[in-house]
Amino acid sequence: MGNDANCFIPEKYDSNKYLTKDDLLIKQAKAGDENAAELLIRRYYSSILRYCRWHCPNLETAEDLTQETFIRLFRHLHEYKERGTPKAYLYTIANRLCIDESRKIGFSPLHSTEIPAAEDSSLHQIEERDQIRYLLKFLSPEQREAVLLRFEEELSFSEIARITGCSLRTAQSRVRNGLKIMRKEMGYVSL
Repeated sequence: MGNDANCFIPEKYDSNKYLTKDDLLIKQAKAGDENAAELLIRRYYSSILRYCRWHCPNLETAEDLTQETFIRLFRHLHEYKERGTPKAYLYTIANRLCIDESRKIGFSPLHSTEIPAAEDSSLHQIEERDQIRYLLKFLSPEQREAVLLRFEEELSFSEIARITGCSLRTAQSRVRNGLKIMRKEMGYVSL
């Protein structure tokens, strides 16, 4: 035990080797790399905008909230801890901004012409956006948020829990119960 000669420690340890592409972009942006910041914006702008559109009565407000999400990300980037994913961190910021905005104007569901089209929506089994909007009205705000994050934004349960500030089990329960309610309203027998 006392002989350290048997221990293998690489001469050069590359801490970047185990980081995701997003983690590397965050690290580079923290170091002042404007190209990395631009790549983060390009990578997530449309997803964050789509998320904000689910919560806002009009496109202009959703665009403002999306821009504010990125402003806050970069303003507080020095405080960011590498726990979770940068994607979940962005959605957390957007979630809080949307909640604040909804408190100002009250919840206003989107009109069918205002619902954002997802390029490859995981809610593909429900073909009509009007039907999605109709079914989401039956859910509590917490269930609606969890279902949208899971299927529209394709986030993991742990990311949903982090964004909404609940436990992993609660996030799973909200999605499961929300889907059960939606199936019931669609006339399906839930298992």
